[in-house]
Amino acid sequence: MSAPADGGHDDVSPADREDLVAFARRMGPDDLAPAMSGNLSVRRGGLMAITPSGMPYERMTPADICLVRTSDAALQSGPRPSTETPMHLALYQASDVAAIVHTHSPFVVALSTVLDELPAVHYAMADLGGAVRVAPYARFGTAQLAAGASAALAGRSAVILRNHGALACGPTLARAYERARTLEWLARVYWYARLAGTPQTLSESALTEVSDAVRELRYGENFAPSVAPPPGPQGGQAQ
Repeated sequence: MSAPADGGHDDVSPADREDLVAFARRMGPDDLAPAMSGNLSVRRGGLMAITPSGMPYERMTPADICLVRTSDAALQSGPRPSTETPMHLALYQASDVAAIVHTHSPFVVALSTVLDELPAVHYAMADLGGAVRVAPYARFGTAQLAAGASAALAGRSAVILRNHGALACGPTLARAYERARTLEWLARVYWYARLAGTPQTLSESALTEVSDAVRELRYGENFAPSVAPPPGPQGGQAQ
């Protein structure tokens, strides 16, 4: 699906800027991105609001969020945008997602070096669209990385980048962020399962059944921004 027509600066609200800063500041404590690594963005009309390049999250303010026109990547306001701006733009141009979170979480990065796909070791994988593909390695900030990520993301809401990190997408920034957390939790589960033996994984039909049940039961809608509360010790997952 193509991106919407260009819009004005008013498409990006003060709340959008505040949310980007708030979630960016959570990246370190949530072990999703060390130091200044990773980046986040939202799309509003024909504009993308994205975190700036090379700025510590604790010093970032809403005024530092960069606005980039999605049609031609022209900077509309703010300092230098993230070096991964081409990758964010490619995903917005290829889909109707409204938010992207790019992480460098440790278990995802470790597994990106040895896997071509993260298998479905838990039904939480249904919210990511199925087993998560690993896109080929390309240097950060390049058109090759953007193209590889976009291709591997087809039919999914998350993708792992070889020797690099991951992307999680969603209809809201909160949803994309929770998917990023879920992906790291799944990578950790798979890591430990491999240490214990050969993991049993879920089929595509089993994951489809989970997605259908979530829609029918409207599971988690009143409690969390994601389809269901993120699994693991931080969020738990009630049955």
